Amino acid sequence: METNRIVGWQGVRASLFAFSIVATGSFAGVAMAQDGGWTHWGADARSSRYSPHTQITGANFSKLETAWVWRADNFSPESDAMLRSTPIYAEGKLFTVAGSRRTVVAIDPATGETLWTFREPTTTRWENSMRKDYGKGVAYDVVDGRGRIYVVTPAFFLHALDAATGHPVTSFGDRGTIDLLDHFGPWKHDRDKGYPPDLGYVTSSSPPIVVGGVIVVGNSHEQGYYQTRKENVPGNILGYDARTGKHLWRFDVIPGPGEYGHDTWKNDVWKVTGNISSWAPLSADAEHGLVYVVTDPPTIDYFGGFRPGNTLFSTSIIALNVKTGKRAWHFQTVHHDIWNYDNPHAPQLVDITVAGKRIPALVQVTKQSWAYVFNRITGEPVWPIVERPVPQSDVPGEVTSPTQPFVTRPAAFEMQGVTTDDLIDFTPELRQKAIAALAKYRLGPLFNPPIVKGANGLEAALHCPGANGGANIPGGAAIDPETGILYVASTKTCSAPRLVPGTSVDSASNVQWVSVGPGGMPAVDGLPALKPPYGRITAIDLNSGDHLWWIPNGDTPENITNHRALQGLTIPNTGAPTHATALVTKTLLIYGEGRGARPLMHAVDKRTGERLASKAIPAPTTTAPMSFMHQGRQYLVSAIGGSDHGPALVALRLPK
Repeated sequence: METNRIVGWQGVRASLFAFSIVATGSFAGVAMAQDGGWTHWGADARSSRYSPHTQITGANFSKLETAWVWRADNFSPESDAMLRSTPIYAEGKLFTVAGSRRTVVAIDPATGETLWTFREPTTTRWENSMRKDYGKGVAYDVVDGRGRIYVVTPAFFLHALDAATGHPVTSFGDRGTIDLLDHFGPWKHDRDKGYPPDLGYVTSSSPPIVVGGVIVVGNSHEQGYYQTRKENVPGNILGYDARTGKHLWRFDVIPGPGEYGHDTWKNDVWKVTGNISSWAPLSADAEHGLVYVVTDPPTIDYFGGFRPGNTLFSTSIIALNVKTGKRAWHFQTVHHDIWNYDNPHAPQLVDITVAGKRIPALVQVTKQSWAYVFNRITGEPVWPIVERPVPQSDVPGEVTSPTQPFVTRPAAFEMQGVTTDDLIDFTPELRQKAIAALAKYRLGPLFNPPIVKGANGLEAALHCPGANGGANIPGGAAIDPETGILYVASTKTCSAPRLVPGTSVDSASNVQWVSVGPGGMPAVDGLPALKPPYGRITAIDLNSGDHLWWIPNGDTPENITNHRALQGLTIPNTGAPTHATALVTKTLLIYGEGRGARPLMHAVDKRTGERLASKAIPAPTTTAPMSFMHQGRQYLVSAIGGSDHGPALVALRLPK
């Protein structure tokens, strides 16, 4: 195994880094991504999460064997760190990241052997990062006939590595490294410490994307429901030359004077506030030279009184020209977001036929439980998206948008809003307990605004779906490019943020109201307060906008089937209250039940939703799986982990 460990920033000045080289790794040969590989986080630049291979079928799925288990425990000081990375496959290797240092690892796909590793040196920026364990993977490209791996770290550095050896590409940036803060904005920073705390904070979680010779880099921030000050840096998007690392452009997500969208920011708060991270993975249309970015709310998730206006480009889909970084089109999915309705999933590109017309489409699945569908070149909605009046906030100082955009087609794939009709009804007693438990909560439709804790004797306002409801990054969606059918995983959950004075949480707060955490609905005797299903997968035909079928995520959990209040009752399959982790192949829809659910993977008939077979795995899946062909055999690989199993990758294949 080659271990590439940079020992300090002075080391990048040398022609070679300080290495401990032990064992294999090819140093020569032309880089080639094998056909049918999985070369991006979402399989391809379109983020389809689709594999064209047919070796694994419904008939032989149950015969899959565990080829190997690759343990990630040793790559992190925290033994319970979750593995959130989806590997990529290129040049006959797997590449991924692991541990709180986001160590880059090359793995032999047939044996699980570690081939080489790369670890960034320790900095204060890394030590202070709030997204250490959130790394979702790496990017891959071929430059001058040789493969490169690109990674963005929690300390917000970009590294270019030789795919064959793991050695830094010394012709890229500063001996293989770029300090992204050098180009992020006009603010000064310390190379070791990053930005001063009173200015703001930025990190990363998703890999960059390479398209048309340009590396596009997104970013991440602290969770907005923990913030207590309005100051932060915005999540600007950066573009670099993939060969040299030269900085090409920056797209400012908070527009300044004279820029498009500046008039949506009032009271000059654009000068000091920030966030609007592009923390979800990126997608691209190489043919048309467009990269697609999705964003989250501005600073402070559940109160925006200090930032009046619709605040572009927060909670938006943005199409950028990859060569210039100029905006081609955008759509804001939530105006003046105070619901933590960030767009959590990569946009997915697919060609569909609607009313006889072929359309190059983009679909964005969201926490609101809508699939927004656009012409990805023009930004025109495929079906109408209309502005409708929504409830207005009664929080002192808050001014909400009078309307929000509503998708008219496809229909929502989860419950939107909540009434007493949505509460548990397995027995009359449980229903009455649910009604009593929610008496101190304000129920309402989608976009029900938060309230101050204790106002009118109420605890909080429920908004449904909540911060972890609808579609989200652990599950998300997969799309079949041959049929145009979208398979989206979702959960039925609500949030109940409790607004309290900012100074009651942080004496230095300069924000009128904050909510520490999104909050949630109370349980009823240990049971979910809502009717099932709690988690599901929905198939949507994007050619027609019709829902084809839906299935529960797995089966009813044991804590429900064995509940003392439900003995003797016939309970429908509730599904697990988790996000299924899915991919689609030419033959199957395949999914794991997700974080905290059962350690199983299921094979499903794509046309009908019928479960064809299941396979036990060592621990539950924790993020999106992937599939590839290696040496004539199809592999299925997923990140796994749980309370009694450390973070790992498991690889499944058919017996020879």
